[in-house]
Amino acid sequence: MHVRNIKTVQYHRKFLSRFQDLPLNIQSLAKKKEQWFLAKPFDARLKTHKLKGELDGYWSYSVNFQYRILFRFIENDEVIYYDIGTHAIYG
Repeated sequence: MHVRNIKTVQYHRKFLSRFQDLPLNIQSLAKKKEQWFLAKPFDARLKTHKLKGELDGYWSYSVNFQYRILFRFIENDEVIYYDIGTHAIYG
């Protein structure tokens, strides 16, 4: 998938709820990483990757070593964030 930048992010209510429950330092880091993602979705520092199995069609990128953002591409330049959390979000 060739994407230059993301123009629109939609936020699923589950994502918004989980985001509010995160520690403030992780919220701040997630906002910073989102700016990187918007500018360059496949920036190597984000480790953006396509998921398989039950999550086929979903993608993920790293906030830090522990936290991930789960999302889908709606269009080439539009995504929806479904969840944020540890690897447990894949289950």
